[in-house]
Amino acid sequence: MIRRNSRTVTALALLGALALTAGCTSMDNEPSAQRSYDPQPRTHQEVQKEVGDLSSRVLDMTQVKGRVTEGGPAAYPCGSDEEKKEGLRNVRHVWSVYGVDDGTLDKGMQNLAAQLPGNGWKVVKNGPNENTESKRIEVLAVHEQTHTQLEAKRMDGSKGGETLIYFAVYSRCFKDTDAK
Repeated sequence: MIRRNSRTVTALALLGALALTAGCTSMDNEPSAQRSYDPQPRTHQEVQKEVGDLSSRVLDMTQVKGRVTEGGPAAYPCGSDEEKKEGLRNVRHVWSVYGVDDGTLDKGMQNLAAQLPGNGWKVVKNGPNENTESKRIEVLAVHEQTHTQLEAKRMDGSKGGETLIYFAVYSRCFKDTDAK
């Protein structure tokens, strides 16, 4: 049973990563003249550490002591084809917390929404996900200093999956100074 649940959680994390990739790809394929910022030169290691640290703090804000999916932040190409060749990247960390009861997860979402503003995040959405049958809560936020984005979605496991909070934390595009 645990093995199936961990596979379900892994599958959810993988599906989330694919959805996030598709979302970023379509958004980041806009011509650089339409981008509202200039990608800054940074190493992918620096951005991976930054996104990883922010992810850890997000988990702390939930105050949920559950199981966390494995894996860490990773760099992916972004931008136009030419920008990708020139080393334009972003870093994403997709993960979930699970293995606790629904009440704990619901309280974790409340804690997160309450704590984000005091920790440098601007909450842009805190409410039901209108695209799901369950209308579970989702929180979308932007870190005001780094412009890192956060998606936190409460998943209810109604279709045989695990009940969990799904997280996607991702950076803006940057010029990877280590790109070859």
